[in-house]
Amino acid sequence: MARTSLTPFHAALALLVIVVWGINFVVIKVALGHLPPLTFAALRFTLAAFPALLFVRPPKVPLKGLAIYGLLIGTGQFGLLFIAMRGMISPGLASLVIQTQAFFTIGFAMAFAGERLRGYQVWALLLATAGLGWMMAHSGAEVTWLGLALTLGAALSWAAGNTVQRALQPPDMLAFVVWSSLFAAPTLFALAIGVEGWNAVTGAIVHADAGTWAAVAFQSFGNTILGYGVWGFLLNRYSAAAISPLSLLVPVFGMAASAAFLGEPFSDWKAVATGLVLGGLALNTFWPMWTRRRSVLAE
Repeated sequence: MARTSLTPFHAALALLVIVVWGINFVVIKVALGHLPPLTFAALRFTLAAFPALLFVRPPKVPLKGLAIYGLLIGTGQFGLLFIAMRGMISPGLASLVIQTQAFFTIGFAMAFAGERLRGYQVWALLLATAGLGWMMAHSGAEVTWLGLALTLGAALSWAAGNTVQRALQPPDMLAFVVWSSLFAAPTLFALAIGVEGWNAVTGAIVHADAGTWAAVAFQSFGNTILGYGVWGFLLNRYSAAAISPLSLLVPVFGMAASAAFLGEPFSDWKAVATGLVLGGLALNTFWPMWTRRRSVLAE
């Protein structure tokens, strides 16, 4: 039976991943000042695949599913997110909006797995939607309508990738991520050349400085290899109820890092929007855990 209480060392590992995933949005913003978004995404998944796949065995899943996952996460999630974050949504808000993937994942589960929408999920969705609406009522320099739409599209792609992953149930999540990157990178390079232009792609790569390459490496090795590797390690040893709620801290660290390193303000309207969205996510995460514990105590 999976354990529910993390050891101090494993709790520290989980916190490390949350911090890396949170400050990752600042790293993305910095790198986008030097690299076109699709080029940046292509480099991210290239380094996520190489040289790791030389040391990691291919996952025991169908090749078609692996390719679909790579395209959804690489081209869909990060391609759209990087485009949005180049001047259309601030890093802090992006770290918050992308978490709406939880609700898209519910929608896919209803459509393809026959799951039913429960009452608490309706209230959770309404809270999050109210938060997004409040955010757009104050749209301006920190978020535009197109930026929100692109980030929601990234969240939708992430949720679709989650659905594929759930169907495949890869035994080794790190190997799954590494080898799926092999399908994401060529597609992103093709899109970068078609959309951004050959000269822009090659020029950005040739003139990238050490700081830019460090940001790409952080994306590939810190965010992907370390992050997914440790997260998969923890999920294999503990119940999902013990690990999954920790992801709610990602936008907290994302906004804190954006304020500390980029000077992104945390205004009153942003506090309200954040509270509503995180409130919806928290309700969706903790309500079933609370009701399950209450029913156990009642027996």
